Amino acid sequence: EVQLVESGGGLVQPGGSLRLSCAASGFFFSTFAMSWVRQAPGKGLEWVSSISKSGSSTRYADSVKGRFTISRDNAKNTLYLHMNSLKPEDTGVYSCAKRNGGVDGRDVYWGQGTQVTVSS
Repeated sequence: EVQLVESGGGLVQPGGSLRLSCAASGFFFSTFAMSWVRQAPGKGLEWVSSISKSGSSTRYADSVKGRFTISRDNAKNTLYLHMNSLKPEDTGVYSCAKRNGGVDGRDVYWGQGTQVTVSS
């Protein structure tokens, strides 16, 4: 059974930083691209970033480019999202996703998510 468990969310002031983690199990983590998505209150799901199975290729939404960094540790079956210079509009539930078809593919399974709140 595929399991994706996110952690690391919390309350942070504007301009602050957080690191999210996603522990994966139930599939061969190193053979799949992965993604982070988020959902702001009252809004739909927004893709944030993706990373190839080896970690050599990454993609970012324009809204987070230059502030967020996606990475992975295949030895630990863990995906990360380093978030810097956080803004109130980054508030939302952040979920990791298993992606088929490579870094530019399609997300097919999502975790439950971790709440990130950016507020003073």
